[in-house]
Amino acid sequence: MMNIFILEDNLRQQERLLSTVKAILKEENISARHLAAYSKSSNLLADITERGSHQLFFFDIEIKDEERKGLEIASEVRKLDPNAIIVFVTTHSEFAPISFKYKVAAYDFIDKSLDADDFKEQVRESIRYTATLSGSAQTDVDYFDYKSAKAQVKVPLHDILYFETSQIAHKLILRTRTERLEFYAKISDIEKMHDKFFQCHRSFLVNIDNVSRIDKANQLAYFDNGESCLVSRLKMKALIARWKKAFHD
Repeated sequence: MMNIFILEDNLRQQERLLSTVKAILKEENISARHLAAYSKSSNLLADITERGSHQLFFFDIEIKDEERKGLEIASEVRKLDPNAIIVFVTTHSEFAPISFKYKVAAYDFIDKSLDADDFKEQVRESIRYTATLSGSAQTDVDYFDYKSAKAQVKVPLHDILYFETSQIAHKLILRTRTERLEFYAKISDIEKMHDKFFQCHRSFLVNIDNVSRIDKANQLAYFDNGESCLVSRLKMKALIARWKKAFHD
């Protein structure tokens, strides 16, 4: 189920895009867990709680009379979420060639001056593309794809270092090479999702492939970025066996 975010400070344009998106979702029978429009970039950024290719962002480029503000916010989103789908809806099509400088990798640029039918069809294409990605497995990359009533998380498996329990009941913290994500789930359920996952402590679940070193004396598992997590005494032997097997396979 996708999440859709719209950043547009012109209320007339905001309502135009929002109503267009709602109509397309109904016509295509596509469900959105989250659909909201924002005038302030800070509010949009605060609402981003998930990561993955099910996240679709529509950005105006000029926000509050700042000519390239949308590009800057899109760049922030891209750093947070390498797999999100980003689309610019703007009158500034001349910025398309320079968007690469912001390392945004936009899926499309939609011109606000298009007539209603053409505008709707271009928005539809972006929604269909996102729906296709969020509903099918990627053949070139193995993903961790967790879905529940409260959360959806989709990140490349090779980026995952470990999961740890949060101080908030039933909430987990996912540590990847580049980010920290929080979502509601049971650590025991996550372990069952992939054979590379191993619960080495009541509070920690590691991705075996990304463990770089095991310190038996201090009961720690280390990763390439220097981070570490606890290993219980009872799980140490099994962790080492699994780690050696993964290393030699």
